Amino acid sequence: MRSRGPLLLILACALTAAVAPTATAATPPVRLLGERVVPFGFDFHGTTVGGLSGIDALPQAGTYVLISDDRSALQPARFYTARIAVDGTGIGPIEFTGTRPLLGANGAPYALNTVDPEEIRVDPWTGNYFWTQEGERAASGLLDPSVRVARPDGAFEAELPIPDNERMRPDSGPQRNGALEAATFAGGGALFVSALEAPLLQDGPMPTAGAGALNRITVQARTGQLLAQYAYPIDPVFTEGTGSNGITSILAADPLDPAKYLVVERSFVEGAGNRIRLYEADLSAATNVLNAPLTNARPVAKRLLADLDDLGLSTVDNIEGSVWGPRLPTGERTLLLVSDDNFNDKQVTQFIALALR
Repeated sequence: MRSRGPLLLILACALTAAVAPTATAATPPVRLLGERVVPFGFDFHGTTVGGLSGIDALPQAGTYVLISDDRSALQPARFYTARIAVDGTGIGPIEFTGTRPLLGANGAPYALNTVDPEEIRVDPWTGNYFWTQEGERAASGLLDPSVRVARPDGAFEAELPIPDNERMRPDSGPQRNGALEAATFAGGGALFVSALEAPLLQDGPMPTAGAGALNRITVQARTGQLLAQYAYPIDPVFTEGTGSNGITSILAADPLDPAKYLVVERSFVEGAGNRIRLYEADLSAATNVLNAPLTNARPVAKRLLADLDDLGLSTVDNIEGSVWGPRLPTGERTLLLVSDDNFNDKQVTQFIALALR
């Protein structure tokens, strides 16, 4: 259907709003504030809202930018802006306010299957958008993943280098759909930190129900200089079956701290659905494995913050984006999560607001 503007989406989202639970004296470390679901196939300014794989906060309070992982199959690869109110009573309606295509260095939108957008972060120094794309590993050819910089109008600004081991080669490099899924600024904006979703081919097998795996987190200067890589231990897949587990989002725990991050691990098994866990990861004691194998490397330390299955959500879908929201009067931090529906009517575009002590 054609959009009639933000009001229609506000009314539609209001029908799917969850009631925020009441805090008690035994408030857990992470609690659900509320959730909203955007109607499937919602049309905004002639684009299909879906595939939302990344979210970040804009300077104006309550405003956000979101990236779609449409490979220019439905409409040109693009991002959206939106207003989303989050407070102690829950999450307000999702009001999309704008959309623009991402443009290549030639000034034109990306052609079909030439990019696979995944994460978007607002540069705290310039206001530009750093965004990742996974590239491709297919019989038709290999396409490297990349980190690109766009201006707020979508125009191409720059591209950062990636580690040589993350380039797509016949027998090495990222798995298909397992490359640059997650990224965040850290160290006050001086650092750009990215994470692979899955292990590199040369780093070992994918996780299974019986064993986890190691993938890589990369730290580079905002100007592109590669500084370090660290081995991150991915959990085993949560049950037997055809599926996977990997990092779908990474977020600096504190904007000035270069060592601690919130990590979203998304496990999926056909017929069993998704299992989403939130971890705090600490890089400070891990071995730098830039340009080195993972043999005998000390991995990143991590501790479980929450399993979304335990929070009382209406459904747990394919969470791929995370961003800090406003701090509550209780002192808790709010966290906003968004799911990628893969443009599949059996999945949902879900926004979740959490409070973290």
